Amino acid sequence: MKVILAGYNVDSEVLADLRKKAPSRMDVTPETLSASYARISRDPRPVNELRAAAREEVDRARKSNRNIIFKMGHHSVAEHAVFNFDIIGVSRLAIEEIEKFRLCSYTEKSQRYITLTDDFIIPEEIKKSRQKDVFVKTVKSQNTAYHKLFKKLKSYFFKKHEKMAADPKKRSLLEGWAKEDARYVSSLATEGQLGMTVNARNLEFMIRRFASKELAELKEFNRRIYALAKEVAPSIILFTGANDFDAKTYGELEEKARAILGPSSKNTRPVSLVDWTPEADTRLTASFLHTSSSLPYEACLQKAKHLKLEEKKELLELAFKHMEFYDFPHREFEYVDLTFDLVVSASCFAQLKRHRMATLTAQDYNPELGVTVPPSVEEVGAKREFMDTIEETNSVYSCLKEKMNVGAEYVLTNAHRRRMLLKVNARELYHISRLREDATAQWDIRDVTEEMSRLAREKMPLTCLLLGGKDAYPGMYEEIFGRPPKFFPPE
Repeated sequence: MKVILAGYNVDSEVLADLRKKAPSRMDVTPETLSASYARISRDPRPVNELRAAAREEVDRARKSNRNIIFKMGHHSVAEHAVFNFDIIGVSRLAIEEIEKFRLCSYTEKSQRYITLTDDFIIPEEIKKSRQKDVFVKTVKSQNTAYHKLFKKLKSYFFKKHEKMAADPKKRSLLEGWAKEDARYVSSLATEGQLGMTVNARNLEFMIRRFASKELAELKEFNRRIYALAKEVAPSIILFTGANDFDAKTYGELEEKARAILGPSSKNTRPVSLVDWTPEADTRLTASFLHTSSSLPYEACLQKAKHLKLEEKKELLELAFKHMEFYDFPHREFEYVDLTFDLVVSASCFAQLKRHRMATLTAQDYNPELGVTVPPSVEEVGAKREFMDTIEETNSVYSCLKEKMNVGAEYVLTNAHRRRMLLKVNARELYHISRLREDATAQWDIRDVTEEMSRLAREKMPLTCLLLGGKDAYPGMYEEIFGRPPKFFPPE
């Protein structure tokens, strides 16, 4: 056996420094990796020799990439080229669109941990509509409310948790609670930043999708990432143009939906379980019987249907017996599905969207769905001033909406809500539950996740035997098995 580290991410400034100190060379590109790996299927030479050949003949490697991707349709070779982007000064609204792409990696500036300044973008759509003054005035009013709330909430949390406040190491946690609740009144125009890691195939998909977007900020973002990637790797970023599929499909569907549905519903029930795998516990049992035998699935399902409840429970307990709080359930749990209709705040949505192995679609933000007011805001007696800011925001949003096709939503806040449809398999629900039901999780998404778990348990109690936050895991495990697990979540 031979294992070679073929390459790894290197800071672009390190590469630039190396270029200055070394003769000019063409092979400083991830395209050589894509080209050499593409040859593995038909060239008997060892992979490291294929890489050396690609580095020596970069033009030939690029031609090979184009042929393999464009003519032969083998787009997967582009996945071997990986890019890192620093994304700075983009709005919270644009970040939601950027982070829709599930096979990329993101780390984002958190409004929970960093005190917000008054940095926000003024969208081109706002400038062109001649509504810049009213937009800026509204966002500044929101920011003023944020700073007032943060001051009140910081004092409130420090007084409420005096012992924690006395410990210098825990003061930042209390400040974080104040920040995460104060941010509900800040706008979606607020500037953020993130680091993004993406392979070339998904980068091409992102560029093509954004080429059809109407929002000027996304078009500008798209122009910049395309220019940067094309300069380094022109042979593996090919299908980048706007197209009717991305540009027109949802608009035409929206028109047809209006004709079919009529007036929209104002139902604001936060969490509804609207679809699920029937006889989920039985089907999960059958899936484990199938994995653990040589029988076809239909025979396993028929056997599972005739098992007593206690027999199913005994089998599924074996699937959980050696699981620790950091383990995912086995892949058989992916055969069980649940679909939730959710009405969530922008703050909650920002966290839910990070669970990219789920299927998530969302409607536009809609002031008619109301807003989410943090309980702490009510407890410090600031709900009235909070709602005054929201009412001012709603009034300006209505005005902007009349004058603009897109862009009015920038003025809405983290408290404003949208309706979304979330489909998860039981394995992914466990992942969401472990993270988002934990005592350290943010209260808004914790409330939503706890209700999702409650509804799931009603339909599939055996499947959900150990569903819950990581802090509760030891107690749940001990209740089932009569002993604690080997490992406990770190405090």
